[in-house]
Amino acid sequence: MGRIHNIEGKKNKMDSKREGRKNKQDAARSNVFTKHARAIAVAAREGGGDPEYNASLKAAIVKAKSDNMPNDNIDRAIKKGVGGGEGENYESITYEGYGPGGVAIIVETLTDNKNRTAGNVRYYFDKNNGNLGTPGCVSFMFDRKGQIFISAEDAEEDELMEVSLDLGAEDFIAEEVGYEILTAPEDFNDVRDGLEEKGYKFLAADVKLIPQTTSVLEDEGQIKSMEKLLDILEEDDDVQNVHHNWEMPEA
Repeated sequence: MGRIHNIEGKKNKMDSKREGRKNKQDAARSNVFTKHARAIAVAAREGGGDPEYNASLKAAIVKAKSDNMPNDNIDRAIKKGVGGGEGENYESITYEGYGPGGVAIIVETLTDNKNRTAGNVRYYFDKNNGNLGTPGCVSFMFDRKGQIFISAEDAEEDELMEVSLDLGAEDFIAEEVGYEILTAPEDFNDVRDGLEEKGYKFLAADVKLIPQTTSVLEDEGQIKSMEKLLDILEEDDDVQNVHHNWEMPEA
């Protein structure tokens, strides 16, 4: 009987761990969908509900679909935005600051309560050995670019480079594992759509703030603080995007 009870006990612990992991995954997925819904609603409110005539809405929808957001959720977000419901009072606010070791960080938010968001962001920085700066304190270190990644397994280098440049890409960077295609922000949709029409699959595709130079952290304490800071920022519903110039360790 003892062996049976022992096995049952282990099984119960394993079931509990699996349930815990599933709950965390569900919470993370819900958090991502909330961010996408907010971005879609705001884009629809500002530019209309037809993605063919609203580039911002189209980009938000593509980004949401890349995270497997259901079409029903996307449609509801568009309707709320066009109807003046959710998203009506949201405003875009960007915060800049320094993380551990002087890493440059830019936090883009959509919020209906800027006092709450500002307080939260400041708290996250202070708690993790960083400090919130003034507007413009680090943004000059970044360039806004469209960025597309394609696996080396899904494309032939010379052909992809020719197609990308013909579509209007600014730069093409080949690495062993894949290819990085850079565009001007205003050309991103045309390049992405053109590549998609030709059957290319993306590992990632978005408009990003790309650092001109990177920062390396050697101290384990600073690395842990930086990881915690990024995690807590990305978990906040008001935070849409986090950009930084930390050269993250390979692991």
